[in-house]
Amino acid sequence: MTRDGGSGATGVDPEQLWLSPGQPRRGRRPAFSREAITAAAVALADAEGLDAVTMRRVAAEVGAAVMSLYSYAADKETLLELMVDHVSGELPASAALTGDWRTDLKAVAHHQRDLMLRHPWLPAALSTRRSLGPNTLAFLEHALAALRPTGLDGAAKLEVFAQLTAFVAGHVAHEVMQAAAVRSPDRAAAEARYLATVAADGHHPELAEALAAPARTLTPDATFTRFLNRLIDGLGTD
Repeated sequence: MTRDGGSGATGVDPEQLWLSPGQPRRGRRPAFSREAITAAAVALADAEGLDAVTMRRVAAEVGAAVMSLYSYAADKETLLELMVDHVSGELPASAALTGDWRTDLKAVAHHQRDLMLRHPWLPAALSTRRSLGPNTLAFLEHALAALRPTGLDGAAKLEVFAQLTAFVAGHVAHEVMQAAAVRSPDRAAAEARYLATVAADGHHPELAEALAAPARTLTPDATFTRFLNRLIDGLGTD
């Protein structure tokens, strides 16, 4: 993205982003830091969503001139990378492992879901990220350690982690949308009437049978756990 949030050609340089001290090299000592800028952007995204996060808004939040922010984050793409890694610091990267890889991997997924529910903008941000910061790497290390008993090679472990993260992000994005629908009862009722009509038209017998089945527990936690169990219990180690 460009400084205004559009697409850029070069993307984020992970060496420059993560291996630099995060402070301007010239000029007087600033009254704020990259950490403060990132925290302000996260708070803004939590409150108003990713679209609200602009360099101008973040500058206003920290009381800085907008141009001064570019010494810390060259553009919004870079700022998003910083935000993702910032909140990833909330993940328990040093949590004890049981040695049962399925149990431990399910715990990894639950921690990811909790994080994404606290920061509903995170699934969308993950879909565009290109680098792994220190907090993200720490949790990845934890997840790979959880997978050690599987005997999978390194590439396969990384694939499993990527698949798990994509599942959690997609599920949380759906949860957030469903929660919004619940807050709009008229829309939910219209959707239920529509599906009932379609199921009764004789052209969708499989859907009719599925809708006629006894309802399962539909709490968000129970639904996530059921789907997660299907995913992880079905993973092989070949």
